[in-house]
Amino acid sequence: MSQKLNIICVTGTREKLQMAAMFASVAAATGEAVSVFLSMNALSYFVKGHGGDAPAEGEMGTLMAQKGVPPFKQLFQQAVELGDAQLLPCSMALDLMKITHEDLDPELGPPTGLTRFLSDAEGGQMLTF
Repeated sequence: MSQKLNIICVTGTREKLQMAAMFASVAAATGEAVSVFLSMNALSYFVKGHGGDAPAEGEMGTLMAQKGVPPFKQLFQQAVELGDAQLLPCSMALDLMKITHEDLDPELGPPTGLTRFLSDAEGGQMLTF
């Protein structure tokens, strides 16, 4: 039996969000349980109506956009649709940004505190982006 995959996303750059989304979607597609904690600079990309893409950090981010690589939001959505994946918005970040759960994209789960996320992640694999 494998461990649950827990991913913490705090970045606002395309490459890191893309890599986190690739981990989440592949793990979910292969039957793994996945929890993604979205906070800090990552959370704003999951507010309804956010049309902009994350800025590229380097050449790879630019190449991904030019070559039509599926965007990170699409991969995160697929992770939720394909398997046992949850996208959990950070409750503190929501408070700081003065947004509610209703302001977020529909695939996001309930607002979650860091303490709860870490408690639920105990014994699993942890990745941070």
